[in-house]
Amino acid sequence: MFKKVISLLRGASFFQFTKFECPICLGRFRRFFPYGISPRQNALCPQCGSLERHRLLWLYLRNKTNFFSHSLRVLHFAPERVLNKIFGQCQNIDYVSADISSPLAKVKMDITDIAALDNSFDAILCIHVLEHVVEDQKAMRELFRVLKPGGWAILQVPVLREKTFEDPTVVLPEDRERIFGQKDHVRIYGRDYSERLEKAGFAVRVDSYSRSLGQSQVKKYCLFASEDTYFCTK
Repeated sequence: MFKKVISLLRGASFFQFTKFECPICLGRFRRFFPYGISPRQNALCPQCGSLERHRLLWLYLRNKTNFFSHSLRVLHFAPERVLNKIFGQCQNIDYVSADISSPLAKVKMDITDIAALDNSFDAILCIHVLEHVVEDQKAMRELFRVLKPGGWAILQVPVLREKTFEDPTVVLPEDRERIFGQKDHVRIYGRDYSERLEKAGFAVRVDSYSRSLGQSQVKKYCLFASEDTYFCTK
């Protein structure tokens, strides 16, 4: 059924009316699928399953970093299915995917206690993970520790308010969903997120790359124009 939907969306009678394109799988569609607890329209690529944050990361890696051009040892926490497969096949990358429970990851690893030596990785990817981690400051320090001097990390979280809000007394899933928006979230990050990263040791550049693409490309790739990229260096 899923393949039939994709075929319909990409069929010849629809091709001239395509509005959206996925930069990862290069699929072109009249619409993307809705996704989320409160479903966002045109969020999920029907072909590869990428979301807005994955497509932005891909474009940023391709256009703003040395990810696809240099020999790098890369640590990727909570690997997304579509990116995990592609990154694992890149000949220039020594790719280590890690997670405490995901079957997609090569290595079972706690982000607050990373089983790696200091200065082990040239680059780190950690996308929408830290909002799930109770001891996020400890996790940030660990990410900083294993990053090589001169290395870089992209550490994305949903930033939804001016100041970060957290309450360690909120532990029940239903309460977390009501207060933090999702039952497995433990805080809502604010624009002071960069200060938390700096406290762990990172130099942080808050890059408004999505806005720099222009409205037409933001719409074409179904991105969030307001989403900043947190590019961190050591």
